[in-house]
Amino acid sequence: MKTRLFMAAATLALAAGMSHAEGDLLFPVGQGGFNWESFEALKANDLSGEQVTVFGPWLGADQELVENVLAYFAAATGADVRYTGSDSFEQQILVDTEAGSAPNIAVFPQPGLLGDLAKRGLVAPLGDETANWVKDTYAAGSSWVDLASFAGPDGGTDLYGLFYKVDLKSLVWFVPENFEDFGYDVPGSMEELKALGDQMVADGNTPWCIGLGSGGATGWPATDWVEDLMLRTQSGAVYDQWVSNEIPFDDPRVVGAIEEFGYFARNDDYVAGGAGAVAATDFRDSPKGLFASPAQCMMHRQASFIPAFFPEGTEIGLDADFFYFPAYEEKELGNPVLGAGTVWSITDDTPGARALVEFLKSPIAHEVWMAQQGFLTPHKGVNTELYATDTLRKMGDILLSADTFRFDASDLMPGGVGAGTFWTGMVDYAGGKPAADVATDIQTSWDALK
Repeated sequence: MKTRLFMAAATLALAAGMSHAEGDLLFPVGQGGFNWESFEALKANDLSGEQVTVFGPWLGADQELVENVLAYFAAATGADVRYTGSDSFEQQILVDTEAGSAPNIAVFPQPGLLGDLAKRGLVAPLGDETANWVKDTYAAGSSWVDLASFAGPDGGTDLYGLFYKVDLKSLVWFVPENFEDFGYDVPGSMEELKALGDQMVADGNTPWCIGLGSGGATGWPATDWVEDLMLRTQSGAVYDQWVSNEIPFDDPRVVGAIEEFGYFARNDDYVAGGAGAVAATDFRDSPKGLFASPAQCMMHRQASFIPAFFPEGTEIGLDADFFYFPAYEEKELGNPVLGAGTVWSITDDTPGARALVEFLKSPIAHEVWMAQQGFLTPHKGVNTELYATDTLRKMGDILLSADTFRFDASDLMPGGVGAGTFWTGMVDYAGGKPAADVATDIQTSWDALK
């Protein structure tokens, strides 16, 4: 039997086998609105005595959440399921796969590294059946297939991962009381959003709070803006070409998306503190303007994590709320969504590994985490009433309404660009440098890496 190197690393949490007893499961079998039929169907796979190892990025409380889900697979199949978490996942999975001691399943925080391993033949393809299942079962299904499909060692393209647990970025936060006081309605299109901003200015209000500060990572919030606006001005195919540099960073379509960001961020009347404050304001402090008295701004575009930086005691849905960062009606690009997510892949191909992938396709695998916390899914077959909070349910509805989903572009670009010149370039742009010049500088840095 192989020695599991990933079990020995000092940064890893010790793995323990999942309970096989249904009576020990977090949510009792047969109760609640869960899809218990999908749980019972799993029992056709008798994996008694087989160990299935899973390696991922979650530790602490998050590890408990994923283990609560995997326990259902263990209970249904009899498998001895062992999850191991690490805060150095990216480095450790390279060591393990190259040494031939990889876990059965690896959970990648983003697909770039998965693509590298697939090209080297260190990950098993999931096959056309799973690819077709994703297309049919996930909202914007083709997007999820595209994001996890890569060239293998023979040059052919296959699906190498299944996305499970998604994060949402295309959100605008606001204080309902402020909207009510001035009679503002939630906009349904980008045209309406811009008209709303004009109305706010006419009323003496400031539409946006924007902050790019983040220590050594200053500038990243602006990259999210540009990515969202690329998806609202161009097709998903063009976005993909931008991410891979098939079209250069200084392509007019990319420059146009940067200038769209400037519409919001480089207008003194539109942003709290004026355009000069955008780069100097820390992203963690920027939403506080929503809650000032009087309000310093009316809206804040940021991902689903931002309530962690709201004033203590803020109740989402009452004191603060959010809406989908809308698309242009005139461009007819549907409802694109920007986000991130984990992708589960087979790094040691066994019957148990294949069975676990099938488990992840079942509604029960999604519903168990939905009913806990911090989980969103594009699976159209789940009971959305099981989301633990109204906030998660509303986010889940946005995800299910998406026509296109794309991963954070800066995370997929080479590190020197996505976490380097793209960040600094956006700070330069916020400071007044022309978009075309910024884009040319970023492309020059990309060329230097080739």
